[in-house]
Amino acid sequence: EAVEGVSPRQRKPESDLTMLSGMDPLVIRPDSNFVNIGERTNVTGSKKFARLIKSGQFEEALDVAKQQVEGGAQIIDVNMDEGLLDSEEAMTHFLNLVASEPDIAKLPIMVDSSKFHVIETGLKCLQGKGVVNSISLKEGEESFLQQARTVNKYGAAVVVMAFDEEGQADTTDRKVSICKRAYDLLVEKVGFKPCDIIFDPNIFAVATGIEEHNQYAIYYLEAVKQIKKLCPGAKVSGGVSNLSFSFRGNNHVREAMHASFLYHAVQAGMDMGIVNAGMMEVYEEVPKDLMTLVEDVLFDRRQDATEALTDYAEKVKTNGKKLIRDLTWREGTVEERISHALVKGITEFIVEDTEEARKKYPSGLAVIEGPLMAGMNVVGDLFGAGKMFLPQVVKSARVMKTSVNYLTPFIEEEKTQSDEGAKGKVLLATVKGDVHDIGKNIVGVVLGCNNYEIIDLGVMVPADKILDTAVKENVDIIGLSGLITPSLDEMVYVAQEMDRRGMTLPLLIGGATTSKVHTAVKIEPKYSGICMHVLDASRSVGVVSNLLSKDENLRSNFVLDVKKEYDQVRTQRAARQEIKQYVSLQEARENRLKLDFEGYTPPKPTLLGSKVWKDYDLASLRDYIDWTPFFSSWQMAGKYPQILEDKVVGVEATKLFNDANAMLDRIIAEKWFTAQAVIGIYPANSVNTDDIELYADESRNQILRTLKCLRQQRKKATNRPNLSLSDFIAPAGEAEDYMGAFAVTAGVGIEKWVKHFEAENDDYSAIMVKALADRLVEALAEHMHERVRKEFWGYDREESLENDALIKEKYRGIRPAPGYPACPEHTEKRQLFDLLKVEDEIDMQLTEHFAMYPAASVSGWYFSHPESKYFGLGQISKDQVEDYARRKDMKLEEAERWLAPLLNYETS
Repeated sequence: EAVEGVSPRQRKPESDLTMLSGMDPLVIRPDSNFVNIGERTNVTGSKKFARLIKSGQFEEALDVAKQQVEGGAQIIDVNMDEGLLDSEEAMTHFLNLVASEPDIAKLPIMVDSSKFHVIETGLKCLQGKGVVNSISLKEGEESFLQQARTVNKYGAAVVVMAFDEEGQADTTDRKVSICKRAYDLLVEKVGFKPCDIIFDPNIFAVATGIEEHNQYAIYYLEAVKQIKKLCPGAKVSGGVSNLSFSFRGNNHVREAMHASFLYHAVQAGMDMGIVNAGMMEVYEEVPKDLMTLVEDVLFDRRQDATEALTDYAEKVKTNGKKLIRDLTWREGTVEERISHALVKGITEFIVEDTEEARKKYPSGLAVIEGPLMAGMNVVGDLFGAGKMFLPQVVKSARVMKTSVNYLTPFIEEEKTQSDEGAKGKVLLATVKGDVHDIGKNIVGVVLGCNNYEIIDLGVMVPADKILDTAVKENVDIIGLSGLITPSLDEMVYVAQEMDRRGMTLPLLIGGATTSKVHTAVKIEPKYSGICMHVLDASRSVGVVSNLLSKDENLRSNFVLDVKKEYDQVRTQRAARQEIKQYVSLQEARENRLKLDFEGYTPPKPTLLGSKVWKDYDLASLRDYIDWTPFFSSWQMAGKYPQILEDKVVGVEATKLFNDANAMLDRIIAEKWFTAQAVIGIYPANSVNTDDIELYADESRNQILRTLKCLRQQRKKATNRPNLSLSDFIAPAGEAEDYMGAFAVTAGVGIEKWVKHFEAENDDYSAIMVKALADRLVEALAEHMHERVRKEFWGYDREESLENDALIKEKYRGIRPAPGYPACPEHTEKRQLFDLLKVEDEIDMQLTEHFAMYPAASVSGWYFSHPESKYFGLGQISKDQVEDYARRKDMKLEEAERWLAPLLNYETS
C-alpha cells in the first residue's frame, strides 16, 4: 500500500566497461592505460612466496602481496600450483587471510591455476568480482563451455588462453583465429558480457638464438590489434616476463625489454599484464643504446640483433659497470680452456685448443666425449641455476659445433680405418598408450655421445606422428620403445604402416616386454624393410653403426645376417610349437589345483573396504628398496650388494650407488615427489572355475566385480595342476574367503624434476630421478603388502623378515599384477581401478592401452592362501580365447589382440 502508484525504478543500462572489485571497485576505462597484475603471489613465479607457502608461513606470505600493492599492482594474481602442495587447501587458506587484510583485499583477485577444481575453490573465497586465469579450448569446446558456464555462475571475469586442440598459438593468424572462436562461443552460447572476457594471446621468449622465435613479439603486437577489432569489448592481457626469459639472471636487460614491449603493446591495445609491479622500468629512462638493442630484437630489425644484445648483457652488470676483458684463462690446461670457451661462448681460440686436445687424446671422438662433453655439462648446470641465459647457451653450442666441425674430417678418417659407421639421425619414441621411457632415454644418451643426432618424441606417441616426423626430419632410423604388452601390438601396427607407406628406413624394437622372438615372428614379417630387436642400450651403437655404415658390403651383410637369423627363429619357434602339447580348456579345468578348504579357514581381514594415503612418507620406504633392478636399469649386471665389490663394474657401480643415495636424500628431504596408495580387501569366492567374485559386504549378495582369470593349458606331468589364480580363492559354498587389491604410485610430481634436469642438459640426473621413482614405488608396494599381511588383513601378524627375505618373497601370500605372467591380460586392470576408484582417490590413471600413469606406479591383487604362488600362464589355445571373449563380452578379434603374445596359434 505504501508504494501504490509509485513507478518501479528504471534500471540503468549495463555498462560495457570491464568492472572488477575487491573491497574497492576497479573500472577499466578507455583512458585507464595499462592495468598491472602483480605476479609475485604465485608459487611458480616467486621463490620467496613458494618457500613461505610450502613451509606453512601463510601470514608472512601476505607481506609479498602487500609489497605488490605498494608497488602499484591493481590486481593480485594468486597461484598455488605446486606438486608438493594441497593446492585447494593452500588457495582457500591464503585467500581467506587476504580477505582479513584490507590493504590487500581492496584489490580484485585473479585466481590462477592449471587445475579447474582449484580455480572453483578459489572463486568460492572471493568477496568481490575476481578474474579466472585461465580457460582454453585445448580440451575441446565441450570442456571449454562447461568451465565457462561455471565461471559465469560465480560472476567472475575470465582469461582465455590462445590455446586450442592443436596446441598453443604462436603466429598472428593462430592467435587471432582461436581468440575469435572463443569470443563467439562465450558471447553466443554462454552469455558472457564481452567486457568480462580477457584474452591472453601468448607472449613468448625472443632472443633465444632460434630463428623462428625472432618475430614472436611482432606476432603478439599484431594479434592484439586484430583481436581488439574482431572481439569488441574484450580485453587483452599477457605474461610480460615470458618475453625476456632468455635473459633470466640479468634484470637490467629484462626490465628494459619489458619497458619497451609494454610501451608498444599498450599502443597496440594491450589492457593489462602480469608483471612484477615493483620492478617496472620507465621507457624513457632506459639508456638509449640499450633501448636500440632491445628494439632491434623486438622488431627483428637486424640479423645479428640477438648476438648484439647478448654481448651487451655479458659486458654490463646490473650496476652498469663494464667487465674488463681477462685472458688469464688462457693459462689453464687445454681441458680448462675448452670448458671456459664453452661457458663464455668464445670461438676465438677454440680451433687451436681443439687441435691441441686432438693431439693429446687417442681420437677425435675422444675429444668430443671428453673435454667437449665435460664443458657442455658445466653449461647445463649453470643454465639450470640461472647463472647463464639462453643465448649464451646457444653461443656455447656454436663453440661446440665449431670444434666438432674441425674434428669431423679426422673422425671420418678414423671411422674409415676402424670400420665404424658414419653419423646419422635417429628418431626414438615410446609407442602410443605407453608411458615408460627410461630405457629409451638411455639409448638416446648413448647414441648421442657417439655423435648421432637424436630426435626424441617422448611417450605415448601415435604411429602417424612417428612416421610423419621421420619423413619431415629425414631420419635414418626409427627406434620404438615399450614396456607393457599392448605396446607389442602397437609396434606391429607401426611396422604395417611403414610398409603401407613404402618406407624403407630400418626399424629398431626395444623395451622390457620386447624380444628377438616376438620381433621375428610378429613384427618383422609385416615390414619389407629391415626390422630388428635391440636388447639394450649397449648394443644400440653397434646396430646403428652397422645399419648406417658407408661400407655397403658391411651394411648389406649385417642386414642379411639379421634376416637369416630371424628366419631361423621363426623356423625354430614353429618346430617348438609342434613339440609342445596342449590340453583342451575343459581338461585344464579338470586338472586345476584343488585346495582343501574343509581343513582350512580363510583369515578374516581387519579392514573390509578400501583405505587411501594421499602422501605416504617417502623416508619409510628407503629400507624396502630392492637395489638390484636399479643397477639393471643402468645396464650393470650383478646382484646388490655384491655388485659394489665386482672386479669389472664395482668401482662404477659404487659411484652410481653413491649418486643415487645422494639424490635420494634430497628427494626425501625436499619432497621432490609424492607417494600415494589405495588398497582394499573384500569378501570373495571363485565361481564357474575360472572367475572370482568380489562382494560389497559379508552377506555376499551384492557383486562388486567379477574378475576373469586365465588358466594354463600346457600338458603337465602327472600330479602337476594347470593353474589359474582363481584356484587360490575358495569356491562359493565351500568357505567364506577374501581377496585384496592395491594401486600405488611414487611418481606424482616427478615430471617437474625430469624437465628440470633435461633443461640443464643433465640426462644423467633425469634418468636417475626416474629410476629412483621406480625403486620407491616398488618399495611402497612391498611395504604396503607387509602392512596388509601384518595389519590390515592380519593373517601373519608375527612375521619378521629382513629386506633380503622380502625381496626373495619368503612371506605368505602373493600380489600378482595385471600384465604379468600369472594374469597377463591388461584390460583386467580397469576392473581393479574401478573397484578401488583409483582415479578418483589418488593421482593415477590408465592410458587407452592400460598403461599406468605416472610411469612409477604399480597395481595388483592380494591373495592370502599359504599355498598361493606366482606362476607363468604360458601360451593358450583358441578354445580358451573364445571362452574368455565370451566371459569378457568381447569380440574374438579384440580378445586375440589383447592376448596376442600368449596365443599358440596364428590368427587370420
